[in-house]
Amino acid sequence: MRILVATAVPVERDAVARALAGTDVEAEVIAAGVGPARAAAATATALAAAPYGLVVSAGIAGGFQPDAPVGSLVVADEITAADLGAETAEGFLPVTELGFGTVTHRPPEPLVRDAVAATGARAGAVLTVSTVTGTATRAALLKDRHPTALAEAMEGFGVAEAAALHGVPVLEIRAVSNPVGPRDRAAWRIGDALEALTEGFGKLAPVLESWKTL
Repeated sequence: MRILVATAVPVERDAVARALAGTDVEAEVIAAGVGPARAAAATATALAAAPYGLVVSAGIAGGFQPDAPVGSLVVADEITAADLGAETAEGFLPVTELGFGTVTHRPPEPLVRDAVAATGARAGAVLTVSTVTGTATRAALLKDRHPTALAEAMEGFGVAEAAALHGVPVLEIRAVSNPVGPRDRAAWRIGDALEALTEGFGKLAPVLESWKTL
């Protein structure tokens, strides 16, 4: 089974590629670009060009504290677009409540379970946002709307949308580089997160080798 791994930027792509080098995983690892639109477009283009049995969205992310500390790994049991909808006088409404579209994709439960067991990651919702959270107020609002959220990133939902359109299952794995909340670049640990991503993918490789679509 061939696997497509979609990251956002080259350093994430290279972190994953290092982990998979020398394994029996047959994978193409791409840097799809930043944000859900670029991620969806690049993933769909790759899926149209060759057959794949699984798509993995991978990279670094912000972690909701204290559940996803910096340096930890998160595997998505749901991939949710957190800001796809409409603001109303009563609050935010996702597109599903407006009567169209979807905001959540769910990876296969057995694959999530095996990925968590292999990597030691926590399973929870990974939110896709178009604007990275930069305040404590916004972080609290997202957590209130999505109580199981462990992390936020910018590509997962776009990757999942493309995978769904092509009938291919999806998985998302993230290494936490910073807390979700006030924007404080001094608190970012991007290098540590990339190392955690490489280590995590190395542990994930046997799961990817053995997993087959149902």
